Amino acid sequence: MQVLRVDPESPEPRLIAQAAEVLRAGGLVAFPTETVYGLGAHALDPRAVERIFRAKDRPAFNPLIAHLSGIAGARELASEWPPEAEQLAAAFWPGPLTLVLPKKPHVPDLLTAGLPAVGIRVPAHPVALALITAAGVPIAAPSANRFTELSPTTATHVMKSLGDRVDVLLDGGPTMVGIESTVVDLTGAVPQLLRPGVLSAHQLSEVIGRPVVRGGEPVGAAPRHSPGMVERHYAPKAELRVLDPAALAQSAAENSPAAASDTGALLLHPLAVGADHVIRMPTDPAGYARQLYAALHSLDDAGCRLILVEKVPDSEQWIAVQDRLRRAAHERPNS
Repeated sequence: MQVLRVDPESPEPRLIAQAAEVLRAGGLVAFPTETVYGLGAHALDPRAVERIFRAKDRPAFNPLIAHLSGIAGARELASEWPPEAEQLAAAFWPGPLTLVLPKKPHVPDLLTAGLPAVGIRVPAHPVALALITAAGVPIAAPSANRFTELSPTTATHVMKSLGDRVDVLLDGGPTMVGIESTVVDLTGAVPQLLRPGVLSAHQLSEVIGRPVVRGGEPVGAAPRHSPGMVERHYAPKAELRVLDPAALAQSAAENSPAAASDTGALLLHPLAVGADHVIRMPTDPAGYARQLYAALHSLDDAGCRLILVEKVPDSEQWIAVQDRLRRAAHERPNS
């Protein structure tokens, strides 16, 4: 892996051109977006897309998102562009929003897992936009980590997970949003929220003037037009349990000193827990999301075998964080 450190606000054209050439030649380039680091390949080159699946050990049923530099490029991949797509793109692009739309015939089936729709977005990160523009092609870019594992929010996380499976890594520092994009399916009569993110269903509904409903959960491991929908995902190596404060207090009473040394905790409040590795998390959902994966990475690196997480508030603003924690703990909805 070649690591190129770039200015996150004003990336050096020479370094971006070098990475873009690797992409055009069918290579893999990891790069920062505002959400997480992506593992990029030429989205219209099936052999390059296949390299993403191999590098991540990702099953072929899990579709990828194509990243573009603007609305015009996005429309080149979609066979239909409904008014809702125009409204949402105008309001939230560049930004952490993926739109799922019917695909044009030239979009490879491997990219979409054989489904008739493609996920597209325009990222809001100077490095990502510069890379897409310089490459001159759509870039398929799932998170730059092994399948089901923690998403990377720093270049170090990418190196730890993928190593030499990547040709070039653009190190643009930590990401700012910290969790993956909101995914909205516009292929049906009713817009559906397939994956929650920092943009809420309420925010989306306000823009298009009608409800965006929460999409149904997949059966088993099969996703619907969207990555990030398998039941276990975004998971640390350690076992993760989401507990209310009373259960956390019980853990403090029950854990032996030896067990506490192997236990980490993510807390919203100054609670007594049976853990030696404690991280206080921000009490606002955006701040919590920004630090979530980095905190879990650090507890994995500390050798924790169990991570206790204080339950976050049950409100719409916290839905995306709840989703990531639930899948990391492999809990079913409402369990």
